[in-house]
Amino acid sequence: MGDAAGQVLAGPLDAHAWAEYGWLPVEDTDPTDGEHRLAFSWSDAHLNVIMHSAEEIEHHGAALRCSAMYRHDTHTQALLVLNVDAVVAVAPPGTSFDGPADASRIRAFHLRPLDSFVLHAGTWHWGPFPVGDEPVRLYNLQGLGYREDNAMVDLEAAGAAVDVVVA
Repeated sequence: MGDAAGQVLAGPLDAHAWAEYGWLPVEDTDPTDGEHRLAFSWSDAHLNVIMHSAEEIEHHGAALRCSAMYRHDTHTQALLVLNVDAVVAVAPPGTSFDGPADASRIRAFHLRPLDSFVLHAGTWHWGPFPVGDEPVRLYNLQGLGYREDNAMVDLEAAGAAVDVVVA
């Protein structure tokens, strides 16, 4: 793997910046509560707790290498960070990753414990991965058949890998 990846600074998670990729759950008293809906075209909604560790990814100094992304076309996915700071990288549904220029479509978000978010069906994503050494635990709602609906793109091969930097 090469060292010539671009860099993406992980910004704060907020509803406006996240809107292209999904939505952030709101309080039940918020007037916008209910505007968005979870979707499971295979009627296979499944809730569990998952974990990602720092050993799953390559590190370049303080940066985390985003060398692949995944998407689920048949369902939304809702995640809640349970225990440690983490980072997630995303790209809009429909991104083709045909070459290095597509790296500019990747955004990253710094997540804190108890941050929650929903990914639109088809949103490319990487992580969340922990910022430190302790694995991140995530409350995860997604389609049970995600293994059959888990498209992957090799960003290294496409020349679109990025190093995610958390300020």
